[in-house]
Amino acid sequence: MKRIDFLQRASAFLGAGFLVSSFSSARESAVILENSPFSLPALGYSFNALEPHIDAMTMEIHHDRHHKAYVDNLNKALIGTAGAGVSLEELLGQISKQPAVVRNNGGGHWNHSFFWKILGPAKGSQPSAKLAAQIQKDLGGMEAMKVEFAKAATGRFGSGWAWVIWKDGKLQITSTANQDNPLMDVVENRGIPVLAIDVWEHAYYLKYQNKRADYIQAFWNVINWDFVSQQFEKINL
Repeated sequence: MKRIDFLQRASAFLGAGFLVSSFSSARESAVILENSPFSLPALGYSFNALEPHIDAMTMEIHHDRHHKAYVDNLNKALIGTAGAGVSLEELLGQISKQPAVVRNNGGGHWNHSFFWKILGPAKGSQPSAKLAAQIQKDLGGMEAMKVEFAKAATGRFGSGWAWVIWKDGKLQITSTANQDNPLMDVVENRGIPVLAIDVWEHAYYLKYQNKRADYIQAFWNVINWDFVSQQFEKINL
C-alpha cells in the first residue's frame, strides 16, 4: 500500500472513530441532562449590570463557566443515588453522609444561586426597617457590620465565603471554607444565610487582582437589599 493511501485510510478511520466517540459523549450528556435534578439558574441581569464594581467578563465567566461546572458535576455525581431525589437544601443538611464531590459541587451550586440574587444593579436600595433594626441590635449598626463582615471575608484563608446568618434568634457573622455553607451539618457555625460574599479569587481577580479588601468594599455598592430583606423577613414571619 502506498504511504499516501495508508494515511488517507488511517485519517478516515480515525475520523470515523472520533465521530463515534463524539456522538457517544453527546448522547451520554443528553441522558445526563434529561435526568438531571438541578439546572443552572438565570443570572437575572446582564453581565455588565454591576459595573464598575464587578466587571462583565468576571460575571460571565463566574456564572457561565464556574457555576455551570458545579451544576454539571453535581448532577453527574448524583446519578443512580438517593441524593438525586431530594432538594438541594435537604442534601446539604446531611452532607456529612455524601462524598466530597457532592459536598463541593452541591455547596457551589447553592452558594452561587444565592449569591446572584444578593447582587443587583446599584439603585440605592437599603435594608428594610425590620432588618436595619436587627442589624443595629445584633451587629451594632450597618457600619459596624461592614467592618466585622470584612474581617470575616479577608480573614478566610484561601477560598471560601463570608456570611451573615440567623442563628439562635439573632444575626451573626461567620465564614466557611471552599464551597461549604451554614446549611451544612459539617460546619462549625450553622444557621440560615441572610447575606453572603464569594471570596474565591475567580469572583474578583480579573478586576482586583490580589486586592480582596477592595473587592469586599465594592461589594456593598451592588447589594440587592430588597432580596436580602425578604430573606430575613421570611425567617421571621
